[in-house]
Amino acid sequence: MSEKTRAKVKRVMEEMNYVPNQTARSLVLQQTKLLFLLITDIMNPFYTTLSRGAEDAAKKFGYRLLFGNSDESLEKEADYITTILTARVDGVLVAPAGDPSLPHLETLRKHNVPFVLLDREVPGIECDIVLGDSKEGARQLVSHLVAAGHRHIAMVNGSPSVSSARLRLQGYQDGLKLSDLSYDASYLFETSFGPVSDLSDMEQWFQQLDPKPTAIVAGNNVLAVETLRMLRGRGVRVPDDLSLVCFDDLGPYSEAEPFLTVAAQQAYQFGYMGTQMLIERIQEKEAVLPWKKIVLPADLIIRRSVQTMDAET
Repeated sequence: MSEKTRAKVKRVMEEMNYVPNQTARSLVLQQTKLLFLLITDIMNPFYTTLSRGAEDAAKKFGYRLLFGNSDESLEKEADYITTILTARVDGVLVAPAGDPSLPHLETLRKHNVPFVLLDREVPGIECDIVLGDSKEGARQLVSHLVAAGHRHIAMVNGSPSVSSARLRLQGYQDGLKLSDLSYDASYLFETSFGPVSDLSDMEQWFQQLDPKPTAIVAGNNVLAVETLRMLRGRGVRVPDDLSLVCFDDLGPYSEAEPFLTVAAQQAYQFGYMGTQMLIERIQEKEAVLPWKKIVLPADLIIRRSVQTMDAET
């Protein structure tokens, strides 16, 4: 093509705002430079920060990032898996809805799509994964409450079909045991990690507790907010009447009253490190690399949501 013809074609392309066909290009290179991040709750500050970490890492290494939000729904997750396969992305970062997500991950593997799990494990599949130390973080929260004099500590947690919920329950139980306190199953309320539209079940659970707990451990930040809503609806003040702590910080809302004490996870690092692992897996697709598992510690941040109890309480 002559320079004159090339210049003419370029001018017409600019006038028409033409974008080169990336699909055709990807067929030649067998690479789209696209990654997909599938999370469970885009409104949760933990996942918002995680997404930023993933996006920054993707940009640094020359990739673009597409987003999906499953809302803790297996049906939505299945739809996104279909979208992911259609989009021909190079790899996927997944925060799975729970243990029943296994067939969706097996579908990705069947189609040779590399993936990294974030925040949650799924029994039955081996892969790269970035986790938080849910068990130790929950244990620290309980120990902090015990040190403040609390002996009746309840827990509002996510579904037992989610690995992080199981580990946080174990950490809660270990914290009680290490403090010579008995675990009472009636002090546990399990629900979804996502927003709760109807608080009646939680209210009924709290109403029947005897003796009433002096503190509650929430399995994540969303459940902490829902617990606050339930308590306020019953006229229970935090921390004056009841102490409340939770897993995960509240992001830009962490300075709002009552200054929740939290086990804060390194959300940005989840996304950044997970994306690094995924890109390494993509670039070494033909190599046989061992699966990697990174466990990031949670940081106990003490604020003002815990009331110190009298020794005789």
